[in-house]
Amino acid sequence: MSAEQAIVFVIDDDASVRDAIADLVRSVGLAARCFDSPQEFLAAKRPDAPACIVLDIRLPGPSGLEFQRTLAASNIHAPVIFISGHADIAMSVRAMKSGAIEFLTKPLPEQQLLDAIHAGLERDRARRREERTVAELRARFDKLTPRERQVLALVVTGRRNKQIAAEAKLSEMTVKVHRSQIMRKMHAKSLVDLVRMTDALGVPGEKA
Repeated sequence: MSAEQAIVFVIDDDASVRDAIADLVRSVGLAARCFDSPQEFLAAKRPDAPACIVLDIRLPGPSGLEFQRTLAASNIHAPVIFISGHADIAMSVRAMKSGAIEFLTKPLPEQQLLDAIHAGLERDRARRREERTVAELRARFDKLTPRERQVLALVVTGRRNKQIAAEAKLSEMTVKVHRSQIMRKMHAKSLVDLVRMTDALGVPGEKA
């Protein structure tokens, strides 16, 4: 399996359920890995790839809901699809409020499960794309000098070069040079583009 091939993790203490879900997943060309407990999942080496988790909400030991919190604490962000042998409305509400993308009862409706899996994988792909974008922006931002970062914080507020020069105690020509360097280093095509980048990085602009 290539590192970028999407994978579905199935966690259920019932081997027949695990095998049935894995067979269904593989029938549509996706990879699947099965675990009989959350502990086994956490101990396993997992590929760096888009993923989602099909998780039985009732497991020996910590519940699926408790494990969902463990995933968040462990910086594992794969979307979770809960499955259960019981139609428990209160539990399903708690699961959805905790961030699950679906709650399905056994016997599992195959198409609904596949739809949820595809939605989960697409959500994880989007998250991974966003993380890569932010990482690239952070690398560009880290190449700015301290003075360029100071000017950047003023530029993204919409201030004119003259205003920036006065606040930063620089000449207008120096501000223009810094501004040009910032645009080049950040690969920004416009001020709007630059503002979007700083928003994505969480870099605040200087208050007027």
